[in-house]
Amino acid sequence: SPSKKRVYGDSRFIPNRDGLDLATSFTLLPGGSGSNSNSGSTLRWERIEEANKTFDSLLRSELFGPSSIDNIPLLRSPSSARTSQYTAITSPGRASPGGSSTKPLFNFTSPSRKRIARDDPTGSERGLDSPTHERYSLSPVRHESQRLLMSPRKPVRQVSKVPFKVLDAPELADDYYLNLVDWSSTNVLGVGLGSSVYTWSAQTSEVKKLCDLAELDPPDSVTSLNWVQRGTQVAIGTKNGMVQIWDAQAGRCIRKMTGHTARVGALAWNDHILTSGSHDRLIYHRDVRIKNHWVNKLAVHRQEVCGLKWSDDNQLASGGNDNKLFVFDKMSETPLHRFTDHVAAVKAIAWNPHQHGVLASGGGTADQKLRFWNTLTGNLLQEVDTGSQVCNMLFSKNSNELVTTHGFSAGQAQNQVVIWRYPSMQQVAQLAGHTFRVLYLACSPDGQTIVTGAGDETLRFWNAFPKSKTER
Repeated sequence: SPSKKRVYGDSRFIPNRDGLDLATSFTLLPGGSGSNSNSGSTLRWERIEEANKTFDSLLRSELFGPSSIDNIPLLRSPSSARTSQYTAITSPGRASPGGSSTKPLFNFTSPSRKRIARDDPTGSERGLDSPTHERYSLSPVRHESQRLLMSPRKPVRQVSKVPFKVLDAPELADDYYLNLVDWSSTNVLGVGLGSSVYTWSAQTSEVKKLCDLAELDPPDSVTSLNWVQRGTQVAIGTKNGMVQIWDAQAGRCIRKMTGHTARVGALAWNDHILTSGSHDRLIYHRDVRIKNHWVNKLAVHRQEVCGLKWSDDNQLASGGNDNKLFVFDKMSETPLHRFTDHVAAVKAIAWNPHQHGVLASGGGTADQKLRFWNTLTGNLLQEVDTGSQVCNMLFSKNSNELVTTHGFSAGQAQNQVVIWRYPSMQQVAQLAGHTFRVLYLACSPDGQTIVTGAGDETLRFWNAFPKSKTER
């Protein structure tokens, strides 16, 4: 006859963990957030990461004791954290589930003086009388865990995603090869708009028209400008190949220099030496102290020179539309290094003020990469794919960070301003607002504020970098 069907009641499964090494298994657990990608690094992820680290330390302290935080190795890596499963490893020193254990479950002995001293977190000889002993604590966590939770944390730096000032800049050219914005050491911003140069005082917000090249014969237009280190004079490059030096305070032209046969798109000062790069593919060094200002001519580029930057130790970096990046030592005609890794125009160039001989460069639409070079050895240090055209860049002088501006992109990263940590190259913030390529970039003398300019004919001011350590 058919047997009665067995009915299973509710039961609770109790696992046997006697053969597990919990300390080792704990280190193999996957992380909560994993490692942040460059494109997804935001303030929210930084807070989550900090909270996960605190919880991880707290859990270790509660499970394995205070000393386990430093003694237990971290076996997790960003890649394994995403793919690993909950894993338990049998420890050779512990009994297997089928074996016998000689250690008694209960121990009815009085605590010795040595044990009390060992269990007392304060090291007191009378451990049970310590007010911080866990036997007297009303908290569900250890005293060490309480101190861990109450210890001060490094605050996550918040960067405002909204510019604090926006200025109209009519006729600001949407031309990748020009350099029309620069900020002087005297806190005056210079901007080339069409045929005119305007100055804006950051202290008084006063706007002045410095010059109008349309009044010349033949009429001309502004293609580049750069302030001398002292901030009293500004060099202006023109479409007709002229280089002029203007006294910004007096409002008059004090020198005109010829030589180039095409527009001058890049200018760079190095004390009394003014270096100019042109569409005629030539680079000129001029000593502005003497009447015969010619010093040297560099003919290394095969297309327009669009990027020039001097380092503090007198090395010159030049980038061109021929996708080449050259480094010259002082006034030498022969390049010290010739970098050909970029596959698009190299306009964005910046020297690291915190590390000797570290040069950063960014490529155009077909390249979209940031590359970091050691100019002492000629080696490539790092390469980062930004996903969009790199238009400009500069390092912060107050922190180990840099900012890049971007243009064309097949994705959503176009027309953005991005702040990075160096050398980890994690994104600190993405600043959006421009509707055209962000071609122009300059930094205030205090190193905290940046100004960006684009073909949408606006200048936007951002609080991008922290204060210097001396001002904190």
